[in-house]
Amino acid sequence: MEIRGPLELPARREDIVLETADELTLVGELAVPESSDPVATLVTLHPLPTAGGFMDSHIIRKAAARLPALADIAVLRFNTRGTTSPRGTSDGAFDGGAAEQFDVAAAMDFVHERGLPRPWLLGWSFGTELALKYGREHDVEGIILLSPPLHRATEAEVAAWAGEDVEVVILVPELDDYLRPAEARERFAAIPHANLIAVEGGKHLWVGESQTRRVLTEIVAAVNPAALPLPNEWPAA
Repeated sequence: MEIRGPLELPARREDIVLETADELTLVGELAVPESSDPVATLVTLHPLPTAGGFMDSHIIRKAAARLPALADIAVLRFNTRGTTSPRGTSDGAFDGGAAEQFDVAAAMDFVHERGLPRPWLLGWSFGTELALKYGREHDVEGIILLSPPLHRATEAEVAAWAGEDVEVVILVPELDDYLRPAEARERFAAIPHANLIAVEGGKHLWVGESQTRRVLTEIVAAVNPAALPLPNEWPAA
């Protein structure tokens, strides 16, 4: 069958809870390869909850649905504080990206406790702000930023990544609503080793199967390039 839309490929999926340092419980899911150990881990940070972002935002949901099977990648997704999805509602209330630092830390603590390998932070929109602001506090192999608006991360917080020996991959849609490639190149110039990828025809929400496949391909190119090219059919040939 063709891999597209909401199709969920085989994986071991587990409903999880994360406990924050300020004593909140966050709900989430861990998806790992069905019959092998993961080679890397994506810790996903969803778009702005006050604009409809949650752990089921489509790129994050599709990463969890496809990448354990297609690329041997574990995918951790969760609702930040005060966010609701079919999985449930996380404790607390949206804090504009401030107290959410504890949510990021709780996810990384979970990764460490489970012994999940080679963690990467994958942020989308608001989630990129959390990755930029707080990712340096944690042992990550890299960060992947999808549609970064750079509304909350300061110039100093961006520039601080220049001193980090981790990969920084930035996907900027050509037709983004907030930050387009030319400006993005200027604002991320403080990170000389950043890999900024301008996606022709891309939009902030990455709607459509072709954009989904492009995003997932770029994620795998960073995290487990040996799994490329990603198949378009399942079972894979």
